Amino acid sequence: MPGKTFFVDLARCTACRGCQIACKQWKQLPAEQTKNTGSHQNPPDMSFVTLKVVRMKEVGEGGDLKLLFLPDQCRHCVDPPCKDAGDGVIKDAITQDKETGAVVFTEKTKGLPFDVIKGACPYDIPRQDPKTKVMSKCDMCNDRVHAGLLPACVKTCPTGAMNFGERDEMLAMAKKRFEELKKTNPKAVLVDYEQVRVVFLTEQAPSLYHKTLMSDAGGTDTLTRFAALDKLLAPLRQARS
Repeated sequence: MPGKTFFVDLARCTACRGCQIACKQWKQLPAEQTKNTGSHQNPPDMSFVTLKVVRMKEVGEGGDLKLLFLPDQCRHCVDPPCKDAGDGVIKDAITQDKETGAVVFTEKTKGLPFDVIKGACPYDIPRQDPKTKVMSKCDMCNDRVHAGLLPACVKTCPTGAMNFGERDEMLAMAKKRFEELKKTNPKAVLVDYEQVRVVFLTEQAPSLYHKTLMSDAGGTDTLTRFAALDKLLAPLRQARS
């Protein structure tokens, strides 16, 4: 399975938000008017002009209080359900770069039903411009990558939390780091690494960081979001084959 992959070690993330700012700078996206919501997380969520946000969560209490950080972004699924859903309406409104594996939204997304595309994403990523109806999300800095550069978020990370490269190399790095981390953090998880190109390593259960960090829809007795979406989108794939 060729292409590129991010490996994000959340045990090394300090929530400096350098990646969040670098994303806006490279994409030349405007700031958003926000207000205090009782958290250092700002803005409170992603939007059409905020493609990456560092989520912050307090867990535990007293001496067990811990801050968990998640630089959230599109996962660039290996088999993207958003593209499957979009191709059933407008072919190649959502594309997947053959060299990098990046999943890219185009201007044609303005003709797609937003509720369908957003609903197809197991990580709740797509956002829409309320005026133009064009959808947006992280595109893996695909222009930079094709020019031999690192994605802006990875380039600016000061702690080594964010890594990027060939998929085999990144998965090898991720699995090695996972084996190291689980010696001291037995609840560590290498999240959905077979299904996505943005692989997060958590110190705690993924659900503690954010409800859609992991594609699991609710435990071992239920379908994962990926499995459920696969069943729903199977007729579209068959129709195109």
